[in-house]
Order: sequence, then structure tokens, then C-alpha cells
Amino acid sequence: MIELRVEEDSAGVRLDKYLRTKLPAVPPSHLFKMIRTKKVRVNGKRAQPEQKLAKDDLVAIRGAEERLLTPPPRRKEPPPVDASKLKVLFEDEWMMAVDKPSGLAVHPGSGIRGGTLVDYVRAYLGPRAVRNDFAASPAHRLDRETSGTILVAKRRPAMVHFTDVFTRGLARKRYLTLVQGRVPKDKGVIDLALSEHQQTAESRALRGVNLQQASTRYGVLGRTSACSYLEAIPETGRTHQIRRHLAAVGHPVAGDRRYGDFAFNREAKARWGLRRLFLHAERIEFPHPADRQRMTIVSPLPEELSDVLRRAGIEQR
Repeated sequence: MIELRVEEDSAGVRLDKYLRTKLPAVPPSHLFKMIRTKKVRVNGKRAQPEQKLAKDDLVAIRGAEERLLTPPPRRKEPPPVDASKLKVLFEDEWMMAVDKPSGLAVHPGSGIRGGTLVDYVRAYLGPRAVRNDFAASPAHRLDRETSGTILVAKRRPAMVHFTDVFTRGLARKRYLTLVQGRVPKDKGVIDLALSEHQQTAESRALRGVNLQQASTRYGVLGRTSACSYLEAIPETGRTHQIRRHLAAVGHPVAGDRRYGDFAFNREAKARWGLRRLFLHAERIEFPHPADRQRMTIVSPLPEELSDVLRRAGIEQR
């Protein structure tokens, strides 16, 4: 018999997810079977997989302790990273805000196994990276080629909080971008539905393209006959939203190899020295996970992008 007392940082977690962190060697299918056959009880009562736990709940698990607690085979560790390169904008016991450089992936995947923002954060934190079975993790994403502010949850309640914040649109983000052409209006709103980025081919064949409402506000900070420097504020959080919206209205982001204009990108590189996507997450406002007080984190425009503006004849402000 194993008895586990739920700690504060695990309050609100589903029972099945809690068991997966406490018994990593047990296959999920077997965990569900144990719950179904009443071998797992919470406070002496029959439990359900989706049941949310509360602080000080007692989770009792029937079974051989040495078998259930056998550690899983160790995975191959990613190559070490130099944590001193991580630029930390803010840190307390609940969270961090870091300044992600262009070219750094946030999470592993799509052939990326190491050297991600996750690796840098956990290397920086060292033993503090894991608390009550929760490993510090980014609370949202930025495209690999986009630079700027990104929030990291250091505790599970902070991650739960940020998930709610981003789901309900309670965070306000401001991006800085250079786009092709002279944008005529000083400010405006791009209200254009975008196709679901993760929709499968099977789903498209059955239901057609799934369109999602999307809205981006923008303001012109500077312009020439060849380009415009904008602030972009996404009102929704669709994948590649700013890049797709600006391309759709004929002003693609400079350096965008996916949605941009090849000839313009080549000219921007030759004339202004632009060697990356000109999109920077400059500011984010959000309620803090502990006291819900409004916070603002700012990441100044990187010097390589400020230099591009100077060469393009746009005064930064």
C-alpha cells in the first residue's frame, strides 16, 4: 500500500495526471485500470480519473510498493547548455520572464531535441527547476524566429493560472514589426478569420476548412515608401496570427520566409542587413499568479533590429 498526501502545488490537478507524476514507471492504461478496479482511493472513497485533488487529500494505492515505484529507464540527456546566456527580465518564487532570442526554439519537437528555451531555463534554475514533481516550463509560445518576452511558470499553480490567463485572453501583448510597403492608415484592425493551423487532412476532407475568428490591431510607428514600422497587438491567439494577417492585407513581415515576399526579403537583407524575421514580442501585461496584481514586462528591441530601422531610414520610437 502506498499513501500520498497531496501538497499545495498539486491542488487542482486531476487524479490521473497526479498518479502519472508519482508513478512514472506505470503505464497510463494500467493506472486507469487501477482506478477503475478501486485500487486507488481518495480519502477512503472510490475515485475517478478526472477528479481534481485538493490540498491534504490522502491518495491510497493498493499494490506492491517496490513494483509501482520502480523508476523508469533514464532517457538520454540533451547536450548541456550555457545557462549564463539566458537573459532574465524578472524572477520570483512563482515565475520568470525571459528574453528569448531569435532562432531559439521554445520546446523540443520537429527534429529539435536539445538546446531549447526549456533546456536553458532548467539549466539556469538547477535544483530549483523541479518543485513537487513540476518542472519549470514556458507558459506560452513564440515562433522560433520571433524574439522577445516569454513567461515561465516555476510552480504548478502558476502554470494553471497562466493557462487560464491565456485561454481567457487576460494577457495583453505588444509586438514590433517591420513590413513590406507603405501602410496608408496610421492605425487599424485586421479582422480576418484564419484556417485552423492544426486541422488534419481527414478533418478538412470531412468538414471543410475550419475557420477561426482572429483579430489584430496595429499602429504605424514609422514609414517610408518601401516599408512600415508597426506595433501589432493580437486580440486573439491564433498560430502565426500577426504574420498571416499582415501577409493577407499585402504587407508581409520583413524576413518572413513562410508568408513573406521573397524579392522583398532579399532586398531587405542586401540594403538593410536584415538576416532574420523582423518580429519582436516587446511587451506583455498580465495578472501575477500569486496576488493577481497587474504586471508589465518589457523587452527592448534587439540591437540588430534597431540597426535595420536606421538603415531603412526609420527613426525608432
